[in-house]
Amino acid sequence: MKHNIPIKRVEKSKVEELDFNNIPLGRTFTDHMFICDYENGQWNNPRVEPLHLIPTHPAAMALHYGQAIFEGMKATVDSEGIPMLFRPQKNAKRLNLSADRMGMPHFPEDLFVEGLKQLVAVEQSWIPPQEGSALYLRPFMYADEPFIGMRAATSFKFIIIASPSGPFFTKRIKLYAETKYIRAAEGGTGEAKAAGNYAAAIRPTELAKAKGYDQVLWLDAAEHKYIQEVGTMNIFFKIDGKFITPKRDGAILDGITRMSVIDLLRDKGYEVIERPITIDEISEASKKGTLEESFGTGTAVGIAYIQEIGFGDETIHVSDESPVGLDVNETLNGIKTGKIKDTFNWMVKIEKELA
Repeated sequence: MKHNIPIKRVEKSKVEELDFNNIPLGRTFTDHMFICDYENGQWNNPRVEPLHLIPTHPAAMALHYGQAIFEGMKATVDSEGIPMLFRPQKNAKRLNLSADRMGMPHFPEDLFVEGLKQLVAVEQSWIPPQEGSALYLRPFMYADEPFIGMRAATSFKFIIIASPSGPFFTKRIKLYAETKYIRAAEGGTGEAKAAGNYAAAIRPTELAKAKGYDQVLWLDAAEHKYIQEVGTMNIFFKIDGKFITPKRDGAILDGITRMSVIDLLRDKGYEVIERPITIDEISEASKKGTLEESFGTGTAVGIAYIQEIGFGDETIHVSDESPVGLDVNETLNGIKTGKIKDTFNWMVKIEKELA
């Protein structure tokens, strides 16, 4: 289904002011935004317009009751300069799963993808050409109805903004296994990309960084022993030749990169097991020498190679090299840039009439 999406362009782009070799993380935004309004039970007026501040009533329900969700994805260009999206339909479906959990309306999946295409086509010149760089896309939805009262809102905004980004983690990272604070519990909002999930992670992450670590390794809420995920990533462990990743149980985000890495690992001949795994099991494997490597996966980071894990007074050495992680990362980046054939049909090219 084709949607009529009017486009209003800026008079002069700011892209000429950007140093593509020195992109400040999350601080630079493109010229335009996609926006759509939900009123009277339906989504109306999708459009692309110059990026601007959004008028918000002080009683907007997202500010008081947290009805806010988002997605994260990237646009790249192939060898011919054609912009490409990575599995955008999966992000559209996941946004609506988050909306279900947070009592928010579904956003039409075809309009989600079409809005992305139109915005990326307009902002094509903002896509960094450097290896490992991309145009980061942030679709999000929030309740803008002005009302003080505990119920689902009746008006919302859906917006997509874009920010050029360089490689996220360029060094091996250290994790701190958190035993006091939790990210999520079964029955909670852990599987949703809800804004509040990330707010609750800020303080523990700052405490971990103060101890010399890069990210928190989240453990389960009940026993603080079952591994869930990393602060901004899903996680994989290679033990005795097999890859293990925590099983989705409602408290773990269904990562788009996670599911793609599982497919790639299996395609490369590795056994991938989705099951509960404890921090004690990882410690024991490290001592035995069977813990061969570990990495985190996520849209922003791609694949982040893990050096060690702090757990109480113990330091669990993971590995100094990540040969399989490097191979998978190169394959994933190759598919995203068209250097490797996309046998999985993951990539969606922006049509030439748009680009």
